Amino acid sequence: MPPIADHPLRYRLANELHARPFPSMEAPSTAVFIAIKQPDDAVSRDREKDLAHLVALLDRYDAPHPQPGATHYYGRIGRYWLKWEQHTEFVTYTAFAEGSVARAFDPAAFDVFPQDWLAQAPGQRITSTIVNIVARPDTEAAVSAHLDDWFVSESLAVSRVIDDAAIIAGDFRIDESGHLRFAVFASGGTDARRIGRIVQRLCEIETYKAMSMLGFARVRAMQDDLNALDTRLTGLMAAMADETAAAESTLNDLLAISAELEGLAARASFRFGATGAYEAIVDQRIAALREERFGGRQHFAEFMMRRYAPAMRTVQSAVRRLETMSHRSVRASDLLRTRVDVERSAQNQSLLESMDRRADMQLRLQKTVEGLSTVAISYYAVSLAAYLLYPFAETLGMSRGALTAAVTIPIVLMVWWMVRRVRAHVT
Repeated sequence: MPPIADHPLRYRLANELHARPFPSMEAPSTAVFIAIKQPDDAVSRDREKDLAHLVALLDRYDAPHPQPGATHYYGRIGRYWLKWEQHTEFVTYTAFAEGSVARAFDPAAFDVFPQDWLAQAPGQRITSTIVNIVARPDTEAAVSAHLDDWFVSESLAVSRVIDDAAIIAGDFRIDESGHLRFAVFASGGTDARRIGRIVQRLCEIETYKAMSMLGFARVRAMQDDLNALDTRLTGLMAAMADETAAAESTLNDLLAISAELEGLAARASFRFGATGAYEAIVDQRIAALREERFGGRQHFAEFMMRRYAPAMRTVQSAVRRLETMSHRSVRASDLLRTRVDVERSAQNQSLLESMDRRADMQLRLQKTVEGLSTVAISYYAVSLAAYLLYPFAETLGMSRGALTAAVTIPIVLMVWWMVRRVRAHVT
């Protein structure tokens, strides 16, 4: 019996689940992360440019190239390990090296990405991060001392994560070197892969937070247009109650507003949809950390609830507002179109009545003309008949006048009868 045939995508889809493993990191170590996104006006992402940009970096370190068409890469460049991932809207580079550093969050760690190479990136930086991984101090006071030294306390978020495997911290602020900072205090005995997963989660939280905030920026950019359209729509709906207003002119204005609303929705639909997806990923990544409070400070979930969630609710509110306005304009257009149809029906009814009146007048005129025609035809018929009978007047012993009078009534009756027959036949 021949073996069953495999689906052509079976192995590819199965391997996709294992294509992007978490890095392994020991404490102490340093990780630098950057996410590059093409401009918003780009129609689609040029994946070949992303891959070529990665190859240009690998060539500087004489590192092996990825497979053609690859969407991820993991390998060594110099003293760093590099992880590259390609996503729908952006690409990410994570480079990490083991060993302690003289200065925490030293911007020199980003020298792994040369400045001229970054300048040639096919896109713009959406976020960049330095993650400092250190061994966890013995006391909470020692941890707090590092936190007060490294972060802005007003926005600092700290928590114990994954069954107290580590303490993570970050203030989500861009420092003077242009990067965000995260610290990971790894507990003794924490597996290197677990540390790698924690670092990966932190980088994903920041990346997807930044990407979802693009939706918030889009809402702010379109707020004035929405307000103006809302005012126009409200005014037109109020004008609909005025029976003296021209319905067709109001309908044209409503259709123009509907077209503008649909244009706004079409331009923002992808960004709003992506914002909802990125927000869900942020929430999932934070939930996966299984946070516990540290020293009475706010944890990441609480920070997001206070600072991030309101922005996402604003985006959701704008989406609902845009949908509501579109529905209002459609309903108003339908109502006004019905009013126009009723007015046109009334006009058509009036036109039909006018046509009936004109037809009745034409019928009366026709009957009048019919009587006159009978008289005119009879006149000529009597004259012809008289001329034909005049030679026989003496034989009949009648004068010409008497003969003409004698044939007049029969001829008139015959002409009247013939005209009636013709009219009856036509109608």
